[in-house]
Amino acid sequence: MQTVIHKAEDRGHANHGWLNAHHSFSFAGYYDPSKIRFGALRVLNDDIIDAGMGFGTHPHDNMEIITIPLEGAVKHADNTGHSEIISVNEVQVMTAGRGIEHSEFNASKTEPLKLLQIWIFPDENNLDPGYSQHRFQPEEFYNQLKTIVGGRKVTGPLNIHQNAVLSLGQFEKGKFFEYQLSDSNNGVYLFLIEGVIRINDTTLSKRDAMGIWETESFSASIEEDSHVLLLELPK
Repeated sequence: MQTVIHKAEDRGHANHGWLNAHHSFSFAGYYDPSKIRFGALRVLNDDIIDAGMGFGTHPHDNMEIITIPLEGAVKHADNTGHSEIISVNEVQVMTAGRGIEHSEFNASKTEPLKLLQIWIFPDENNLDPGYSQHRFQPEEFYNQLKTIVGGRKVTGPLNIHQNAVLSLGQFEKGKFFEYQLSDSNNGVYLFLIEGVIRINDTTLSKRDAMGIWETESFSASIEEDSHVLLLELPK
């Protein structure tokens, strides 16, 4: 098993006043040649957006974009006619394909929005643009990993154009999980949203990440109540 550790404090950081952003991989003004991507995973941004603020209409192409609100709600609009609110316990998937324009704003005028946004390279370019979202029940994540986004081999409530599986779990201290990769040629990027976990001899804390590959499975012990995101995809 091969691994790489990305500590929370080593991420890129940009505070624009209305936007406080942390970048797991090189993005915008942050560049680290050792953190360009993890296989098909290109972006994992951890954003805090002030009340009423957000990103005006802007284009994307040939990227699968997944948005996970952690606190608050996102107001989304795009040029395919979708206008939606994405709240906590909901996940949004957007296929940019051959080109899409959208905007994303904090839906609240009084409270900040906290979200994760993930960009994954598709396995085919110039697809038709697409949009979907799904609401989950909190108990679906209780002491287990729940597939939130699937792909070519594993289907989920939402799906992208890639051999990928994205999972979330909320675990109590003292619990344990084992993850079996759906494809041994894939890798897993584990992002710890909250808590403390241990994998082999490595302890991860809030917002730490660990890339794992050249293995068919791995296990983790939960040292403190933890919120875990796993992204399995081609390495």
